[in-house]
Amino acid sequence: MMYALLRRILFNFSTESVHHFAMDVLRAADGIPPVHTWLSRAFAAELPRTAWGLTFRNPVGLGAGFDKNAVYLSELDALGFGFVEIGTVTPRPQPGNDKPRLFRLPPDKALINRMGFNNEGAEAAADRVRAWRERGGGTGHNALIVGGNIGKNKDTPNEDAEKDYTLCFKALQDCVDYFVVNVSSPNTPGLRALQEKDALLRILGNVQELNQGLAQPRPLLLKIAPDLTEGQLDDIIDLANTVRLSGLVATNTTISREGLSTPSATVTSIGAGGLSGAPLRARSTEVIRHIRERSGGDLPIIGSGGVFTAGDAREKFDAGALLVQVWTGFIYEGPGIVKKICKGL
Repeated sequence: MMYALLRRILFNFSTESVHHFAMDVLRAADGIPPVHTWLSRAFAAELPRTAWGLTFRNPVGLGAGFDKNAVYLSELDALGFGFVEIGTVTPRPQPGNDKPRLFRLPPDKALINRMGFNNEGAEAAADRVRAWRERGGGTGHNALIVGGNIGKNKDTPNEDAEKDYTLCFKALQDCVDYFVVNVSSPNTPGLRALQEKDALLRILGNVQELNQGLAQPRPLLLKIAPDLTEGQLDDIIDLANTVRLSGLVATNTTISREGLSTPSATVTSIGAGGLSGAPLRARSTEVIRHIRERSGGDLPIIGSGGVFTAGDAREKFDAGALLVQVWTGFIYEGPGIVKKICKGL
């Protein structure tokens, strides 16, 4: 009830600006030791899951795009997330697309974003993760798991994309717990073309070669779009086996605008971008189910898309997901979302 009132106030302001404002306020509060202790106790949620040799304190994570630059790890840790995916990071810093680029659709409990991989670069993110770990983050019982979501710079030609992904991998390999290769954002021109089999083989093959050369290889996953055809999904599943991927993240945002309650004129005025939130729930679950059935259940899946409640999470698990991620649900449901989902499960 309290967050519902706060949300009504926050939703009167620019979506992107208020996101940073709210998280900066939380960071200031979390910097006070007694407040950090209270937050950690108030939002704690234990429902352990094991995957890829990692122990997740609960199966509810925060998807990439929320903490692009690894600025808020301590605060997100205190809010009880089982894991947080930083990024998407690119080798070089880039500003992303022009503002405004993040829009709310309250009647649909949805967002549209065309951020464009705005970030401070892989090295800056890696430095922050290392500093957080040096302060004790990510250690001990019930430690927060941190994943690294990696992409390519906007001005890097697709034929050179594998170089960007390997640069990001090298920058983060010593400080994150797992990797997600992102070729499915609709907000970088031409990026989704990298989901085609030959392009993916080059990118994933190069990254996996580096990965297998580590003393402790990291789990390597691929994030896919919800707009892929059944044939494209099958190609990716086959490729995942060939390259020995650890799993898939299903799914990214959609370019579809079907079935929205928001007036079409409003949606049209917003323009291009990826749609996330409740309208994506059914399609992402459908993709998860297809992957499980086609792979025989041998390909672990992180379910993402329209997770707001324990019922939404259970739907993803029943379809074949091992873990789930929230993003838009966090915006609409508030800081208690992890605890509420875990309690409901």
